[in-house]
Amino acid sequence: MKTIDALARDLETGQTTAAALVETALERIKDAAGEGARTFLRVDEAGVRETARYVDGLRRRNAQPSRYAGIPISVKDLFDVAGEVTTVGSVVLKDQPPAQADAPAIARMKAKGFIVIGRTNMTEFAYSGVGLNPHYGTPLSPYDRATGRIPGGSSSGAAVSVADGMCALGLGTDTGGSCRIPASFCGVVGYKPSTGRIPTHGAYALSRTLDSVGSLGRSVRCVALADAIMAEDWDGNIEESAVNQLKLGLPDNLDMDGLEESVAKNFERAMKRLRDGGCRIDKIAFPSIEEISAINSKGGISAIEAFTDHRALILSKGELYDPRVGRRILNGSKIPAYEYLEILRVRSELIARVKRLLRGFDGILMPTTPNVPPPVAALERDEEYTRINFLSLKHTFAGNFLDLCAISLPMHEPGGAPCGLMIMAPWGSDQALFAAAVAVERAIAGDC
Repeated sequence: MKTIDALARDLETGQTTAAALVETALERIKDAAGEGARTFLRVDEAGVRETARYVDGLRRRNAQPSRYAGIPISVKDLFDVAGEVTTVGSVVLKDQPPAQADAPAIARMKAKGFIVIGRTNMTEFAYSGVGLNPHYGTPLSPYDRATGRIPGGSSSGAAVSVADGMCALGLGTDTGGSCRIPASFCGVVGYKPSTGRIPTHGAYALSRTLDSVGSLGRSVRCVALADAIMAEDWDGNIEESAVNQLKLGLPDNLDMDGLEESVAKNFERAMKRLRDGGCRIDKIAFPSIEEISAINSKGGISAIEAFTDHRALILSKGELYDPRVGRRILNGSKIPAYEYLEILRVRSELIARVKRLLRGFDGILMPTTPNVPPPVAALERDEEYTRINFLSLKHTFAGNFLDLCAISLPMHEPGGAPCGLMIMAPWGSDQALFAAAVAVERAIAGDC
């Protein structure tokens, strides 16, 4: 499926209709070699067809709510959608009553005429970066499906729905990398906004401190538009920077030896293209990724806050949880209050330090993940699951812990193993980050 802007032009010129876009989406969900069934947990075919007909009627009368009316999107299974049960990728909540209202983020997209094609699969309760789901199956990365590789998580279905052209945009959440990791592993763009800009009400919480509502799309402009609509604090028009005006930071402690070979090669090539285009890339004394990981080695803020919210549920229905997710949540019960408060204190100090460090820079650059998507089979043993999950989250979690906004762009060559280039910037600089990201996107594609 095309970018949102391209689809909007096709709708405006009459080259397509909402009904045609919806039918294309439904066909791809059915024909995706089994991935559609693993990607979507619920699709209301009759409902979306009726909505498409209504939108087409509005457009014939020139009464459509926006130029994007009729474009199909997906929503992660943790968002409330009126009349649907919010199961959060779990069987634990299947007996809950349907939501009474749409989450604000969903309502704002619907108000512009976007059509929610269905609810996407995810890691149970959004608690892992690899995207496995033992209850509903795991949608596979579009790369090397003969082997079967992980999609990344927790917004696994959101990424696959976009990568496979089942919809134009996937709405997700990002607590430790849950939009950016699957974007990297599936070859699409993923965005984590500054916390607090987009309402998290109506989105099932993992960590109330770290959660943010983001999106995955085919281009920077796709996720920027979604950000503007959901946040309602800017118009979505990007004032693009020229690549030769950019100044990006490169962590001086980035472990290049810790990158898988193809990730390292793609990262070096991306930086060369940026430098060839005139972008200045300077090394900076960024906080150690290992230091941040050590601070959160027991599960940190996410584990403590997840256990607080799940305490009654996991004690009464713990046997229904994915055991790997359940164990991680229960780890939060073992962290004393003084350690939690110390983590928050250190976090506050590091946030202030990084804000000072990034003055004069348009952002900081690093690979989204040190790895490409490994085979699902590689995670069969708990020890390997834990290792690969930690590795996949290693870079992205720094953005959440340091309260940055962040974007992941595909940087691999066509046909190669997918991997992402991540740019992070201080809280509140989302619009400036989008401006830089558009220039970087074009430069690494060889179109300076």
